[in-house]
Amino acid sequence: MTEARPPAADPRAERTRERLRLALLAECAERPLAAVSVSAVVRRAGLGRATFYLHYEDLQALAVDACAEVVRQAVDALHAWRGLPDPAAPPPALAAFFTDAALHGTLYRSLLGPGGSGPLGELLHRELRERSRTERELAGARHADLVATAVAATFTGVLADWLHERVEAEPGTIAADVWRLLIALHRAVP
Repeated sequence: MTEARPPAADPRAERTRERLRLALLAECAERPLAAVSVSAVVRRAGLGRATFYLHYEDLQALAVDACAEVVRQAVDALHAWRGLPDPAAPPPALAAFFTDAALHGTLYRSLLGPGGSGPLGELLHRELRERSRTERELAGARHADLVATAVAATFTGVLADWLHERVEAEPGTIAADVWRLLIALHRAVP
């Protein structure tokens, strides 16, 4: 799988990738990813096809890179609390994350299949698992790998199924429900 964000040794390369990401997001605001072409993206970005292929293997690699911010937002939202977590009060960043995800649902659904499959699901699971494992180890909690895997799988699966309308809930409600599930996972294996 292509890395979500290639190393940016050159600021010009990062600016070019940013133009391509923004162009793809603009195209996807008008039509599904499956209907978007490399030609349309490079035309909108004001770049050539060769430039596109210097930075990305294909449109899916660009789409994952463009959506990688959602991964960072999800991981940060789930860890946006300090002290003892209150099951009745999810971090406000978590509800904001689900609200934003709903706005970009069409694009995210094309990269995040039901149950959490797909390139965006793999990236989200990997990043969330690593952050959860690291924080659990820092806290001295046992079974860091087990709980981190359960947390990543649960969040990724619920997000995907919610985006695919297999779980019906408003953003604030799904945030509160996911929050309680994740706290229960942490408490199940102290």
